[in-house]
Amino acid sequence: MGTQTWRFDGRGHEDNAQDDELDTLRRDVEARLAQLLAEDGRADLLSLAMRAGTLGAGKRMRPLLMMLVARDLGCTSPALVDIACAVEMVHAASLILDDMPCMDDARLRRGRPAIHVEYGEDLAILSSVALLSRAFCVISAAHAVPPEVRTRLVCTLGETVGTQGLVRGQFLDLHGGARSAGEIAVTNDLKTGVLLGAAVDMAAIVAQADERVVGSLRAFAFAAGQAFQIRDDFQDDPANDSAVTGKDTGKDAGKATFVNTLGHDEARRRLLGHVAEAERHLGNAVGQRQGTRNFMRSLFRQGAAAPRTHERGARSFADAAGARA
Repeated sequence: MGTQTWRFDGRGHEDNAQDDELDTLRRDVEARLAQLLAEDGRADLLSLAMRAGTLGAGKRMRPLLMMLVARDLGCTSPALVDIACAVEMVHAASLILDDMPCMDDARLRRGRPAIHVEYGEDLAILSSVALLSRAFCVISAAHAVPPEVRTRLVCTLGETVGTQGLVRGQFLDLHGGARSAGEIAVTNDLKTGVLLGAAVDMAAIVAQADERVVGSLRAFAFAAGQAFQIRDDFQDDPANDSAVTGKDTGKDAGKATFVNTLGHDEARRRLLGHVAEAERHLGNAVGQRQGTRNFMRSLFRQGAAAPRTHERGARSFADAAGARA
């Protein structure tokens, strides 16, 4: 089916309305996260570490994606924001653990010291576990959706964390050694795509979407996850300024990434191919609805791989990635 696109420049009332909607959703997520992680009189280091790991200057890509996909599917349940916050808590917990010295050994995250640097390794581990448990409690308490829906949501998020998801991806990244392009793709999917997949799966569950839509959304999440991971590989280049990227660079030196294994040109080609595939599958799932598509386009425009001067006129999020890859 055809995909409607429009330009970034010469923005009209429709574009401005979509930006306003996105800003509103982001503020809702930020405010609700702060409420769910309120100190409640316990301003101890554990509470502070949990809040620091979650309430930093993140893009909120996964919770916003979950909410926008659900809305594009016609769902406006008041439980969406809590479910989205649970997804973000899991993401935050995974980043805290990824940064540990025994993992990726990163000292900078989102422009500030990593949690283990600021609070110590013990509190980093404890805050990560606490965030995971809080996420599942939040979903189980989302009474605006039926009990059977909450059960499916908990199961989906649980599978995302475990040995078939984020944990497996980190294990392969640390112990995989030399790998083929196909094996790298699998690791990328587990490290990045799996939580994107969970976000869209959970949106489909709440919206009670049919299997055709679910299949298209999963294909979209896989392609988008591959694209984001390759983009991150480019951003890891030591030549990039960590003050701009907001995290340590050069941490992938010696690792089997697409950039290291296939070279910049082939990695760029794959990046553009994945974003084009992601947009096609998204169109198959949500038709001409523009909320999710507009959001994805903005993500690639703001943080695409191998940045160079901004090029105006990109009409799709594939164009946005190509303009700066």
